[in-house]
Amino acid sequence: MDSHLYPTYARADIEFERGDGSWLYTGDGTPYLDFAAGIAVCSLGHNHPHLVEALKDQADKLWHTSNMFRIPGQERLADRLTEVTFADLVFVTNSGTEAMECAFKTARKYFAVNGHPEKFKLITFEGAFHGRSLAAISAGGRDNYLDGFGERTPGFSQVPFGDLEAAEAAIDDETAGFLLEPIQGEGGIRVFEVSFLRKLRKLADEHGLLIVLDEVQCGVGRTGQLFAHELAGITPDIMAIAKGIGGGFPVGACLATKEVGACMVKGTHGSTYGGNPLATAVANAVLDVVLEPDFLPAIREKGIKLRQKLARLCDENSDIFEEVRGEGLILGLKCRCEVPDMMAACREAKILVVGAGENVIRLLPPLTVSEDEIDQALERLSEACAIVRSGHGDVAKSGT
Repeated sequence: MDSHLYPTYARADIEFERGDGSWLYTGDGTPYLDFAAGIAVCSLGHNHPHLVEALKDQADKLWHTSNMFRIPGQERLADRLTEVTFADLVFVTNSGTEAMECAFKTARKYFAVNGHPEKFKLITFEGAFHGRSLAAISAGGRDNYLDGFGERTPGFSQVPFGDLEAAEAAIDDETAGFLLEPIQGEGGIRVFEVSFLRKLRKLADEHGLLIVLDEVQCGVGRTGQLFAHELAGITPDIMAIAKGIGGGFPVGACLATKEVGACMVKGTHGSTYGGNPLATAVANAVLDVVLEPDFLPAIREKGIKLRQKLARLCDENSDIFEEVRGEGLILGLKCRCEVPDMMAACREAKILVVGAGENVIRLLPPLTVSEDEIDQALERLSEACAIVRSGHGDVAKSGT
């Protein structure tokens, strides 16, 4: 029988029954090393005991009340996020796309309440991905995501990746600020240089504009810093987060300074499910782990070792890979072969990876991945290279 689901995904024909740490298991017990982590979502791996305990404990108490009432877990999450970031105010959402929508609205509202309603446009950068809503795909600017959905949502213009002169030239009387991912995930693990981010912050300040960061994928420890922009020593005015903050449970947030976020007064935004007791219990449990003193330094160390091993893999398989990209545990391999072929070969080698733009595969292991699992990943990636060369099995019919 054909599935009654929308045919919007090119799904691999694999079903997983359970997970444990960095591993996923099919119904017959076949283990796969998970270097996809639900696209950087399962930040603490699968079946993490502290997250499971937090969810079960809250599930026995209360699931939902709506934001008509105070939610202590939501307030605690906001308190903790503001303690460790630039932000003073937090709006809790269900997803990264919702966090981005809140960010768009906050940027526009800030200028409107300060006497400049004409300033509603954000300058974005080629290769961006900011979600799947109509506004988010307009911000991303990719024709393949926009095709068939009518006119683009106004308020976004795009300049080449990392081009500061183009960014400055794009500023006009309607510009509210700049929107970017410090590390583009979907765009191919492209890292904005530290010097560029610092100059962009300076440019925004000179023109009285905002910096809006999308750290939905690269945030919550994935670079070895709590958030990727910390690598450049800059602070945004607004930031969207999600994915890793929930460890697999749907939750996101929009963070802002008091100056900017205070414009979002009663009635300007809302969410039925956003920040519900279940979601915030899990998000707080994630922070319990990520904010442990040794956790982020361990990610930096593992990231360096993984990158070094991947560089060696590239040297040994220069017919398959061109280069390694990324920071910490958000890494990419630019392929010479077709990405669908490499992904199929990786599945045959029992390791899961994620495709991206610029013919790149993303490696996004759980932040809890062990050094032994990193070594196993390299063995399996090497095996995948051999499979690609042979062109047998699923590679020959991958096509997706």
